[in-house]
Amino acid sequence: MAVMTGRRRPRSRIAIAALAASSLIGLTGCGLYDDEGGGGGGSSDGTLDVVASFYPMAYLAERIGGEHVSVNTLTGPGVEPHDLDISPRQTAAVADADLVVYLKGLQPAVDETVEQSATGEVAEATGFTSLESHDTEEEDGHDHEGESPEEHAEHADEGHDHGDEGHAEDEGHAEEEHDHGEEEHDHGEDGHGHDHSHDIDGMDPHIWLDPSKYAQVAQGVGASLVNADPDHMADYERNTAELVEELTALDEEFTEGLAEVEGGTFITTHSAFGYLAARYGLHEESITGLDPEAEPSGARIRELREVAEADDVTTVFFETLVSDETARTLADDLGLETAVLDPLEGITEDSPGADYPEVMRANLEALRQALGAA
Repeated sequence: MAVMTGRRRPRSRIAIAALAASSLIGLTGCGLYDDEGGGGGGSSDGTLDVVASFYPMAYLAERIGGEHVSVNTLTGPGVEPHDLDISPRQTAAVADADLVVYLKGLQPAVDETVEQSATGEVAEATGFTSLESHDTEEEDGHDHEGESPEEHAEHADEGHDHGDEGHAEDEGHAEEEHDHGEEEHDHGEDGHGHDHSHDIDGMDPHIWLDPSKYAQVAQGVGASLVNADPDHMADYERNTAELVEELTALDEEFTEGLAEVEGGTFITTHSAFGYLAARYGLHEESITGLDPEAEPSGARIRELREVAEADDVTTVFFETLVSDETARTLADDLGLETAVLDPLEGITEDSPGADYPEVMRANLEALRQALGAA
């Protein structure tokens, strides 16, 4: 079950704490960070109380929810989301939220907290799209060699049959998704259900870095907002359609911008860009696998040397939220350039943009330059 539903609880359950808000860069309304770097607390102004696990989920909730939601993010700016620890205050916020938006498999502490504590509506992002394996350290990263963007789009739709829940099979079909709204809204009458049967073991959770998959998740989040707050259904559906249109346009920008370098190889700190690479016909080679804190083996470093020479790699990309030491050392050894390719796990002052679209466009330009298209 991809949209997990529940009855909306009385507003009095949300007003357990009135905390001073601090703004998350590029995402107004998200914040309330404690000493451990994450958000907690609830809404006391009559808006829908939404807790999001980290920035990409918060961005969707904020864009679609608009003035009707108060979004608090568990992962603060500058905090590496994979390593997040949940505080008691954050656990209470999850328990009292009208809607929790999270991505299973990325943050184990969040997964456990939602499973044990969430009592309202739950939107679990991997249930709205299909997952793939992109651990380049183990699989050489060439799972989709020769696959065009169109073929990848068809592949992404396989296994995306959710029955009456009617999740979009095409990121550009927001209106079709909305036609199923009444069917989806009926699922909440039996109470809150955590159907987390979606198997994500060994799969890549970085779905938000493919705009087409991110659009599918946006449609699922929009449907969950409608379930949690049907009084504002028209606004949520309109905002969802607008956001999906923007993400579809961004997808087209990437397709056009990377068309002339299809088949190009780029090296990253960890395997965050597998969906992006597969979508646009590129090959990602990562220094580590899906774990950004892992140390590369000597054999892996030798493999990367061979890849860089064989594929004329010019640049080793590093990230803003993890150490760049290994990436810079590898680049120095190989005589390559270094640059930022941001996995958008959080927005900070060091990010190459203020929000998701800006950072993604910065990533596009960085890839074009590294691959010889700019």
